[in-house]
Amino acid sequence: MKEDFIFGLRPVIEAIEAGKTVDKVFLQNALQGDIYYELKNLLAKHKIRPNYVPIEKLNRFTRKNHQGVVAFISDVPFHSIENILPEIFESGKTPFLLILDRLTDVRNFGAICRTAECAGVDAVIIPEKGGAPMNSDAIKTSAGAMYNIKICKEKNLSHTVDFLQQSGVQVFSATEKAQKLYYDVDFTQPCAIVMGNEETGISKEVLHHSDEKIKLPMEGKTQSLNVSVACGAILYEATRQRMKM
Repeated sequence: MKEDFIFGLRPVIEAIEAGKTVDKVFLQNALQGDIYYELKNLLAKHKIRPNYVPIEKLNRFTRKNHQGVVAFISDVPFHSIENILPEIFESGKTPFLLILDRLTDVRNFGAICRTAECAGVDAVIIPEKGGAPMNSDAIKTSAGAMYNIKICKEKNLSHTVDFLQQSGVQVFSATEKAQKLYYDVDFTQPCAIVMGNEETGISKEVLHHSDEKIKLPMEGKTQSLNVSVACGAILYEATRQRMKM
């Protein structure tokens, strides 16, 4: 598998200036120097928020001379939902969106993107921080589907949910705390489905902002499904409803 990251102050600057899609940037705490400030200003110009970390974390990425910076590069371009949503409406389509709230497992992420693209989802929305990396493992698991679906990276998912609602999109959050089953809601309207973190589920903020909470029926002794499996079931119920429109 090819490396998905680059390191060193000047190589990272050159990658950004060359238009590479930067997934995540890790900067060593308390770094100093002219080239560092050049990089910091470039990150701000391109609206890339770095993660400030101790040197030990950078050393886990590589033992080579990283100069206090490691950047993960993605072959898949990122979009903004504020630009994508008007395009969907203007095309005459009924928006069908998926929000992944801090999903961390790369293979789950890739598998969900594959299912989403097959199910006709218009865009997958992920947080700027706290999500799975957009690396070659994710792309491979998606069977290349990430190249065929819009990936929107957003700074604040709660604000994104607010924007979607103000634009006429209903937001459904999948959680076992819900009362309503997923096949009892109307997915034929403009909608976004939210799936949460593998361990902690959807954040309280996003749940609070959602229009409705939904769940899958659970008849067995096991209390939960893999998030990729659960997401697939919900997406294809939405697709089934939409095919009848």
